[in-house]
Amino acid sequence: MTEQLSSPDETTVPDLAESLEAHALPDLPDGVGRIVLAATPIGNVGDASSRLIELLQTADIVAAEDTRRLHRLVQSLGITVSGRVISYHEHNEAAKTEELLDHVRAGKTIIMVSDAGMPAVSDPGFRLVEGAVAAGLFVTAFPGPSAVLTALALSGLPTDRFCFEGFLPRKAGERSSRLADLADERRTMVFFEAPHRLEPMLRALHERFGSDRRIAVCRELTKTYEEVIRGTIRELLEWAENNEVRGEIAVVVAGAPEQAPGKPEDHVAAVNELIAQGIRLKEAVAAVAEDARISKRELYSAVLAAR
Repeated sequence: MTEQLSSPDETTVPDLAESLEAHALPDLPDGVGRIVLAATPIGNVGDASSRLIELLQTADIVAAEDTRRLHRLVQSLGITVSGRVISYHEHNEAAKTEELLDHVRAGKTIIMVSDAGMPAVSDPGFRLVEGAVAAGLFVTAFPGPSAVLTALALSGLPTDRFCFEGFLPRKAGERSSRLADLADERRTMVFFEAPHRLEPMLRALHERFGSDRRIAVCRELTKTYEEVIRGTIRELLEWAENNEVRGEIAVVVAGAPEQAPGKPEDHVAAVNELIAQGIRLKEAVAAVAEDARISKRELYSAVLAAR
């Protein structure tokens, strides 16, 4: 007798099908408006989601960071925007936000798109979300392409803990000060940078983080000439000095290495400084021990022995 075997995943298929829904938008009562933050391709138009395409064609209003970029996108997608297009960017956010919120209050559906990637992440959109939340209006998002996450995933650096720092200040002094604040950051850091400022940025990283910190320069992500260069800060600075860098760039930098906790005797002065400020001995010891990652009991003994 032949035993008929079923696929090990067969029983999970119905549950999976039920968990995947094809509708474009959550159901809302008639006359209730909404804001949709929609991610757009960061380089490859094929990454446009079906939900993005549908809403671009049906939304009452499209708020776009750059209306010319929006026009090129819809042309590439072979679709037509039926709703009103409103320019919404960093220079008019303050003036346009309330106007857009009024449209939502009137029951309109607004789709917010930036030039590439997810709105509100180093792009216009935060003010609109902030205002909508304060007004109790409905906000949702159509997720999709993200230069931050794509660069992080391709960097080869730890992804379990990371932070996004956007663009560093253009002025050398302000850039150096910002990096000084980040010198002890242990999470992987993701930055954006313009190609003509990459070399000065890498030189500033070299000065503040040292030469051996691992980094990745991600260029033209998802595009034809996508390139990810990995190495130490010194190696990538030399690469930038000897090559003409073009395209949109994300720089991923490894976090600072864990520091050895040191001996309890090394932290006695820090405890005494807190005591001089009026903090009780046990509380001062606890605070310093936690920060230095050493034994409270051993530090307490070291403080008493030093008296």
